[in-house]
Amino acid sequence: MPVADVHADFLASIEDPEHREKLTSILSWVSETWPELEAVVKWKQPMFTHHGTYIIGFSVFAKNIAVGPEDALMERFRSDIEAAGYTTTMRLFRIRWDDQVDHGLLRLLIDTQIEEKAAITGFWRS
Repeated sequence: MPVADVHADFLASIEDPEHREKLTSILSWVSETWPELEAVVKWKQPMFTHHGTYIIGFSVFAKNIAVGPEDALMERFRSDIEAAGYTTTMRLFRIRWDDQVDHGLLRLLIDTQIEEKAAITGFWRS
């Protein structure tokens, strides 16, 4: 399962091999599903961008992976995210290390970001 070189260094820093494998799987799936996205690490987090604009990012914590799809999507898709069994904050949702990854939900969020940010040139929505 290939992972972007830029993410490889980040992944190597995750001590727990099961946690490292889970995030590797997610990042590889994103890279394979949307090869047009650029893999980057910003603010010590693996992210994906498209034409210089933020699409999605991931953070690693002791109990979970935090997924940040951007505030506008969190507001709009919060009920879908919670229905998938994930806990949320204003800006992110958490995939616990023992949770199944809802690829359909990630696909919805990433496809929406790509579509809605097609004409946006800044990193974040204004």
